[in-house]
Amino acid sequence: MADTKQRFDSEANKVYTYSDVETLINELKDLADMVDHHQTKQVPRLSELDDYYLGNNKTILEGQRRKEEHMADHRATHNYARYISQFVVGYLTGKPIAVAHTDEKAQETIDAIKKTNDIDAINSEIELDCSVYGRAYEMVLRSQDDEDRVFLLSPLQTFVIYDNTVEQKPIAGVRYWNEKIKDEDTRVVNLYTHQNIYTYHAVEGDLSIQEGPKPHGFGGVPINEYQNNRFRQGDFENVLSLIDLYDAAQSDLANYSQDLQDAMLVIKGRLELENSSDDPIEQAKKMKQANILYMEPEMSSDGKEGKIDAGYIYKEYDVEGSEAYKNRLDNDIHKYTAIPNMSDEKFGGQQTGEAMKYKLFALEQVRATKERYFKRSLRNRYRLINNMKTKASELAEDLLKDITIEFTPNFPKNTKEEIDIFNSLGGEVSNETKLKVFPYEVDIEEEQERIEEERKRRRQASTSAYMNAEN
Repeated sequence: MADTKQRFDSEANKVYTYSDVETLINELKDLADMVDHHQTKQVPRLSELDDYYLGNNKTILEGQRRKEEHMADHRATHNYARYISQFVVGYLTGKPIAVAHTDEKAQETIDAIKKTNDIDAINSEIELDCSVYGRAYEMVLRSQDDEDRVFLLSPLQTFVIYDNTVEQKPIAGVRYWNEKIKDEDTRVVNLYTHQNIYTYHAVEGDLSIQEGPKPHGFGGVPINEYQNNRFRQGDFENVLSLIDLYDAAQSDLANYSQDLQDAMLVIKGRLELENSSDDPIEQAKKMKQANILYMEPEMSSDGKEGKIDAGYIYKEYDVEGSEAYKNRLDNDIHKYTAIPNMSDEKFGGQQTGEAMKYKLFALEQVRATKERYFKRSLRNRYRLINNMKTKASELAEDLLKDITIEFTPNFPKNTKEEIDIFNSLGGEVSNETKLKVFPYEVDIEEEQERIEEERKRRRQASTSAYMNAEN
């Protein structure tokens, strides 16, 4: 069988499953193995994706690229990863996700949660993690001020364990980190079940209980996982090799430009030396610095002068072919990530709203998938908070009963085109509606009063002018 090279370990995106949480608590070695597996098999992938998002493109920055030590060795990284993720995040959550409820009391609770936690910002950060790592995690907890809080967790330190049924329901969440305890580096592991929180310390690979069970009251696993798609793959993960090729192409072009400045000087003829004992190389250097080159032709046997010449030799580079190659890579990166190429001259310009929609059609399909997975986890967030508030007798209405979650794509609209169509159909709207869609913030009631006052003054002026004309 041929040796196939994969960028990441085959278990780098494994979903952890287990029979039940009671058995897991009694078999701590299995929990320790999961934590160790996550650290050794999954974190390398997550770390590399994180590096690419930060512009530390791994392939171009590692290893030796030039055989000759004296030749230029530029390493140009191109942050396609950040561009792709920020475009997707802005498109999906640039306009805040609307969470509404038919019950007034329940809506007040939702609004309070939003204000306390700055939910819009958290939702954007969650979507960013989904875009980069293919998954994201949040924790809900009850603060000392009896507030329901939502916190973002790092995928490099967090995972969820599901049961091994076809439903794959979450049975526990794990968060771990390293810290110094009694001057020793210790791995701390927190295990969150449906009812309790357990704290363990890892000693030589074995876990020992330090604290727990400590009840949390959310009636479910308080660590909530978000998936980017079915395969938990990031938005730029499938084009990492194309990004590497683009980095290499740009770096080679930069190296070529540098090497061209250091091209080798070829002299065909004898240098006119001041002294026969002078080093011809040193003499040539002096002439080069003075931008003057004295050469004398060789004499043939019949007394005729030979030819003299001087010039540089350097590696020929197909600039046109290189640019075509980079453009093809650039287009492929945009194509396989469904991100429109804003630098494409055919993309911009005067286009109708419908034409723009077709250009964003592929991204719309990605967005639809993301929304379905995001909504599922959002409902779980509010289910957990609802369980806590119901238990604390703070809420009688079920938050999930009539809750609606709406995404509004941050899509550039051709408002003029829509208004022209509306007007051509004989449409008419009130001043109040016009003010509501006005792009600047205004006090609608105050503006209506001003409009009415201006109309009154115009009528008075018109009446006055008419009376003067009669007289």
